[in-house]
Amino acid sequence: MSSLLGKHIILGICGGIAAYKSVSLLRLLVKAGAEVQVVITPAGKEFITPVTLSALSQKPVVSEFFTANTGVWNSHVDLGLWADCMVIAPATASSIGKMAHGIADNMLITTYLSAKSQVFVAPAMDLDMMAHPSTQANIELLRSYGNIIIEPESGELASGLVGKGRMEEPEKIFACLETYFGRKNDLKGKKVLITAGPTYEKIDPVRFIGNYSSGKMGYAIAEECASRGAEVCLVSGPVALTVSNPSIKVINIESAREMLDACEDVFPRADIAIMCAAVADYAPSDVADRKIKREHDEVPVIHLVKNPDIAASLGASKRQGQIIVGFALETDNEFANASEKLRRKNLDMIVLNSLRDKGACFGTDTNKVSVIKSDGSRLDFPMKSKREVAKDIVDSILS
Repeated sequence: MSSLLGKHIILGICGGIAAYKSVSLLRLLVKAGAEVQVVITPAGKEFITPVTLSALSQKPVVSEFFTANTGVWNSHVDLGLWADCMVIAPATASSIGKMAHGIADNMLITTYLSAKSQVFVAPAMDLDMMAHPSTQANIELLRSYGNIIIEPESGELASGLVGKGRMEEPEKIFACLETYFGRKNDLKGKKVLITAGPTYEKIDPVRFIGNYSSGKMGYAIAEECASRGAEVCLVSGPVALTVSNPSIKVINIESAREMLDACEDVFPRADIAIMCAAVADYAPSDVADRKIKREHDEVPVIHLVKNPDIAASLGASKRQGQIIVGFALETDNEFANASEKLRRKNLDMIVLNSLRDKGACFGTDTNKVSVIKSDGSRLDFPMKSKREVAKDIVDSILS
């Protein structure tokens, strides 16, 4: 039985020669038992007729904001709420640019902006358009928003040129959707503890010791786990982020000791713990109750004490069947240091990234990681959006 059975899918079609492939994709989706609503741009109708699409989907094709003859309003908001996912295939350079920058001048773009579910984007265009910096920047923007980009193939294009720009084949797009829905509930019934963001260790009422962590990686993992059916408790340091999934409970903390207390309270009931936070290793031994004044000739000395090692504390109390995942941010001897941390803290898996990889780590929307497991196996992943990295991490945990 297909994982697409009974799913509500919006198929967005833009104006490109690859629109003919959308007919095959539509047939595959309907045959798998999905309910498909086609939304097509005005330019798309120049390449494939709504009559063909309507006959296959058994639904009127939506193209305009309202039907000219009857005045019936086509609600992009209702469509966005109805859909379990939206796939835009083909996605032209023009539509990708509009999606990236919120230019809502047709029904497809407004539907995309209203979609509450996962969006898949399958670009299709000539190779020079695909390679242009503006197109690449727009695609990266879409990735950073959490969209899944189904990369185009290399091959002969409509222009007669040969290169990257051919829309991925309908069978492979269909397989991506099946995989997505197939793993949608693979964490159902599981309780997951996740830590994210930095910790702040107070010096006085206005100063602290901290780090540059934005929390984006931990929050992406929380959203991924929740989207796959888990009940998530996210223990978060001070960040400028929010969660969208109601299955995520957020506990806001500030210091490492507060994070430890929250984790020790939740961990006994958790099946999986993912220690993604950038916890400060040290804290001031004494916290001034008033702002420390600057003196002309004196430089204050701050005495530090070690903070608790949260991952090691949980590792020491781990019961049979619990899984603990740690993170290692390294600058040198990366794999040796990460492997030693994995062993010392009694972890099942550690996610390694390096400050030497430009575009990874703190504050970015992308990351490049390697996963090392307790059996010594290792997986290296290329640079991806943090939401895509979150999928790789969760897949690795489940494997």
